[in-house]
Formats: sequence, C-alpha cells, structure tokens
Amino acid sequence: FDISNFQGSDPVASMVMFENGKPKKSEYRRFKIQTKDTPDDFAMMREVIRRRYSRILREKKNMPDLIVVDGGKGQLSSALAVLNELDIRDQQIIGLAKRLEEVFIPGYADAQMLPKTSSSLKLLQQIRDEAHRFAVTFHRQRRKKRTIASELDQIEGIGEKRRQQLLKVFGSVKKIKEAGMDELHTKGQIPKNI
Repeated sequence: FDISNFQGSDPVASMVMFENGKPKKSEYRRFKIQTKDTPDDFAMMREVIRRRYSRILREKKNMPDLIVVDGGKGQLSSALAVLNELDIRDQQIIGLAKRLEEVFIPGYADAQMLPKTSSSLKLLQQIRDEAHRFAVTFHRQRRKKRTIASELDQIEGIGEKRRQQLLKVFGSVKKIKEAGMDELHTKGQIPKNI
C-alpha cells in the first residue's frame, strides 16, 4: 500500500499485488481518499486498510501472505490498529521505510535491516516502488482532471455538456486554447454570442 498526495490535495492510495515474486496487475486497486483532505498519511493509511480488508472479510476472500505498507512505524501502527479493529489476527504485515530501507515488524522496537544485496530486500523494494508508481500515476491523473475542469469552468457561458463536447472535439484544453474563434464556432458549435 502507498499513499500519494500533494500537500493534501487529491489524496489517493494504491494497492499492488505480487504473486510468486511477480506483479499481478489484475489485482491492483486504486483508492480515492474520502476522509482526509489535509496531509495525514496515518489517517489515510487507516482508511485504505479498513476499506480493503472490510471488503475482503465481507466477500470471504483469502488474506495475503504478507501486507507491506510504505512507511515506518507510524504507517505500520495505523494499519495494525485497523486490522485489530476488524479482528484480523496473526496477519503478517511489515512497513518498509524508504530512507534507509528499514523494515519495521510488529513487536520489534527497532527497525530490522536486511543486507543490501539480499534478494528479499530487492523484492520488497520492487513491491514498494510499484505501489508508489501506481499511486503517483493515479494522483497525477486526478490532479490533471481537476485542473482541466477548473480552467474550462472559468469560461462564462460554458456549461458541463459544452465542456465535455469541446474536450471530445478538440481532445485537450491546450487545443481548445489554440483554436481560433471560427474553429470554436464551427467545430465546437459554440454560439456566436459566447
């Protein structure tokens, strides 16, 4: 699991799944954070873990062999608290902190260090990096969508249907901006009085 936001805006999370050491992309999941819009990775991690494993329990699906959360003690504690609330016991879970590649394990006060050449560490890094890539990609998509919508919202006389039509015809806000008035009136079917 990984959380991605920019100073709290458009917060999202990702979950990736690996099976036999390889990504299983059909099981990847994206989450729009619903409860927080200020930077709070711990609360966001609690929300995502709660949503994912409440659903797993409801649908009576199998739990993973290992849950890996991106982050240190705080993210791990947040995830563990939710698993305990859901009465999920004896679930293998770790936190992987980026800075020194520290592995945090429940019940151990200090971070565990795997040898830098360890194939286990390399797999954990690959999982963490893939979760990060997936979360950042989703975050950028959401931010871009919001930015596009807000630019078109500022044009007086253009409603939701017209915005969608313009994007469909021209393909992007940039191309709409580059279009001349004649092209907007003919291709975009914008009335002359706008």
